[in-house]
Amino acid sequence: MKFSEMTQDSWAELQLYLDTCLIPYTALTGKQSPVETTEALERLRDFLDLVEIPFKGRIMTYPAFHYACPDMSMALNTLSKQLKSSGFKYVVIMSSDGVLEQTQMTSADLVLSRSVLVQEVGEEGVSRFVGEKIRELWKR
Repeated sequence: MKFSEMTQDSWAELQLYLDTCLIPYTALTGKQSPVETTEALERLRDFLDLVEIPFKGRIMTYPAFHYACPDMSMALNTLSKQLKSSGFKYVVIMSSDGVLEQTQMTSADLVLSRSVLVQEVGEEGVSRFVGEKIRELWKR
């Protein structure tokens, strides 16, 4: 579910079930052409679909961080803490092109970087791996 689909009344009603917040991270540098930017956003959308579609009803997708900056890990950690203090039990950060280390994202519960996963499990294994990681997160 997208944050923009929520009303105050529905949030009060569904907050118990929507316990996981998803933060998309595009990792744009500002050097991409409009076509390259569009392609990056499409890759991120497709990667997010691996979580948003099968786990709809439990995950709330927040607005994306689009541009990379030197203090990105600090910004994402701060955001993760704030989202947890607002009522989310879990925070997941996903990026198709950016490389984020879980060790740097201490406030996030799970960090998924598609570019890293493709190297580790292959293109065909990414979907299954992501689903397993989300389910493992909820079992903790």
